[in-house]
Amino acid sequence: EFFDIHGGGMDLKFPHHDCEIAQSEAICNKNPAKYWMHTNMLTLNGKKMSKSINNFILPNEIFSGNNNILNKEFTPNVVKFFIFQAHYRSILDISNDALLASEKGLSKLMDGFNSISSLDCGKEKSDFDVENWISKCYSKMNDDFNTPMLIAELFECVKFLNSVRLKKKKLNKLDKEKI
Repeated sequence: EFFDIHGGGMDLKFPHHDCEIAQSEAICNKNPAKYWMHTNMLTLNGKKMSKSINNFILPNEIFSGNNNILNKEFTPNVVKFFIFQAHYRSILDISNDALLASEKGLSKLMDGFNSISSLDCGKEKSDFDVENWISKCYSKMNDDFNTPMLIAELFECVKFLNSVRLKKKKLNKLDKEKI
């Protein structure tokens, strides 16, 4: 009877989703979804993805590497990260280079995330305002599900974490030199 989010391609907006809304309002007296999200089209290597022109790839072919388009397999997390790097209403072009770049970016984020536990809480006051950063992250998501801007915020946090790690390495090196 009701969905929080109803998605589909922009090509389904009219008439398919408009008819779905009309049917639901006639039966249930309400719009069937809180949010309607219409994604733009996928392209493959800069060309329209379509079975009719034999320019398509299935998700399992991306994950397994069993295809003639990509040089290797990519994990589902890399593919999700690739998708989140573009706004859902933007055209998304799948290519080997784009997936390789996403794999590298995701690895950088995960390295930053995994480094958190190795950092000690210091007595020095940090200039990184965690509460403000969290607020910015929510703000990006509340701005039409703006995942590319959220990812930019995540990279800002990793940049800060890397600066702390570098500072820690320098301090450890100075301590070793003193000994």
